[in-house]
Parts: sequence; structure tokens; C-alpha cells
Amino acid sequence: MATDEERRDRLVLRKIIPASREEVFAAWIDPESLRNWMCPGDILSAEAETEPRVGGTFRIVMKSPTRAIDHTGEYLVLEPPSKLVFTWISNSTGNRPTLVTVELVERGGGSCELILTHDRFIDIEEVRRHTRGWGSILDKLALHLARR
Repeated sequence: MATDEERRDRLVLRKIIPASREEVFAAWIDPESLRNWMCPGDILSAEAETEPRVGGTFRIVMKSPTRAIDHTGEYLVLEPPSKLVFTWISNSTGNRPTLVTVELVERGGGSCELILTHDRFIDIEEVRRHTRGWGSILDKLALHLARR
């Protein structure tokens, strides 16, 4: 049986974030905050619109010097400050809805562990691309919250 890290349809990333669960959860649903850190790789800026309620939608446009990448989705679960689940649709997912779960676990000392699970990929190459992207995004989130 494959572990989470070996599955062709799922990625799981864990990161200690130097902020409380409440602060991290708020960063995921606030458009101004998202603009600051939802910028993987060569992405220089992002535009974000959110409607953070179950059934509400979001749109994030990531911009590099040569392209703009549109991401949309719907919030399925909002359980502040511990869990957020939403669909994730973009060109990188073949415009198919995939599923992102963000779980936040208190770790003491003013920090928490963020566990990001992204499901419903069609192949391992999609998993690898998204692992790089989400890894970069989580690093920028941690830096953004550390600067506050």
C-alpha cells in the first residue's frame, strides 16, 4: 500500500508556521493577506477575491512577468481555527476540480503545524508540480507571518 507521499493522486506537505492557528487560518481567507504570499516560483504578485463561507468562492490570479494564472474554487469546510477545505481549479489541474485540505495543529511557543493535503490529481507529474508550488507558497506564508 502506498504512503501519502507516494500516491499518484495526492500530495501532503507539513510546515511549522511561526504564528497561532487563528493567524494562519485568517491568512488563508483574507484577500489582502493572500496577495502577499500566494506567489510560488517566479510569480511576482497575486490578486485575490474571497467569499469565505461554506459554498462561497474564491479567485486567485498569480502573475509572473510573462503570464497570469487563474485559480478558482469553492469553500467546502471552514472550521476556524483548525480546518479549511476547498476545491482548486486551474490550468495546472487541467481545469478539473481538485481538493485542498489545510489542517492547523497548535505546537506551542506561538507556532502551529500546517498540514496541506491536495487530492484528485491524475498523475505523478501533476503531484510533483504542485508539490513544488505549494512548498514555495508555504515558505512565503511562514515568512509573511513571521514579519508581522
